[in-house]
Amino acid sequence: MRGFGALAAAAALVMAIPASAVADADVLFTIKDERITESSGLVASLRHPDVYWTHNDSSDAPRIYAIGKDGATKATITLSGVDARDWEAITVGKDDAGNPAVFVGDIGDNLHGKWPEVWIYRFAEPATLADATVKATKFRVKYDNGPRDAEALLLDPRTNKLYIASKEGEGGLYEQPEQLSLTGVNTFKRIAAGGSTVTDGAFAPDGSRFVLRGYFSATVFAAPGKELAGVGVPIQRQGESVAWSRDGKELLFGSEGKGSQVRRVELKGDNRPDLVRNAPGGKPGSGSDGGGAADATTSAGDESGGESVADKAKTYSPVLLAVVGLGVLFFAYRRLGGRNGD
Repeated sequence: MRGFGALAAAAALVMAIPASAVADADVLFTIKDERITESSGLVASLRHPDVYWTHNDSSDAPRIYAIGKDGATKATITLSGVDARDWEAITVGKDDAGNPAVFVGDIGDNLHGKWPEVWIYRFAEPATLADATVKATKFRVKYDNGPRDAEALLLDPRTNKLYIASKEGEGGLYEQPEQLSLTGVNTFKRIAAGGSTVTDGAFAPDGSRFVLRGYFSATVFAAPGKELAGVGVPIQRQGESVAWSRDGKELLFGSEGKGSQVRRVELKGDNRPDLVRNAPGGKPGSGSDGGGAADATTSAGDESGGESVADKAKTYSPVLLAVVGLGVLFFAYRRLGGRNGD
């Protein structure tokens, strides 16, 4: 009877989850490359339509993969003279000459914030997709308030500035110095309160919005730092990455695991960036002042005030309850089955 009671309770928990808690997400593609078992970052290519850059976590050589919408690898780029210590994020922007470039963040810290510095690598996005070994530019990075564990690297396309969102319980959003140094250590300054268990983040193509995601939820912000609304996140094996579609209409969610899927969620209302809202037929947006995230992020909260993204983008959503409920169902069933077989 106890087994049946646990089974009924778990079933009730799952049935109580509102339909809106689980996003109705389409599968954009399934990664076919068997080398990609821990896809930890995702970004749409600037040069190649329907191509996305991804990479493994810490279990691979320093390689970045170009994946097409059919899920097949179109090119593998290897960074020479680089160790992939804990690669967690990838984004795109421009190099010093204004040409398209890919940025990879070796910013993870499984020792919970013990590394004295982390690294960001930049290389030119190739005009032709083919396997290649390239030399990357290395930027040494530290934080103004000590080592952090982080998995989110964002780049504002309007200013070409990099931001890092740390992952700890009371995380922060950190901004690069005005100019990145090639020789010294670049100190990223905390400019706003961050989130709890942020696993990735990304700017919209026009820079008017950015998103921070956790394992079970995501929140969109106006680029000056104003919170807009949450976004339903698909249930995934281990939700690690988020990217914006090239047209700005959708968010793309990726996961670790062999044969992982990239799933897309259409954006609604104010969560849509200005390039979509101001398009013919779209609702006019409030516009953008053209500044970077730092222009008003301090108004979104700092260490002493304001709600953190931990409150705004909680990972303890109803979806998590569903997962827990399913787990209880499974173990209750196993327990019941074991007793029936005795």
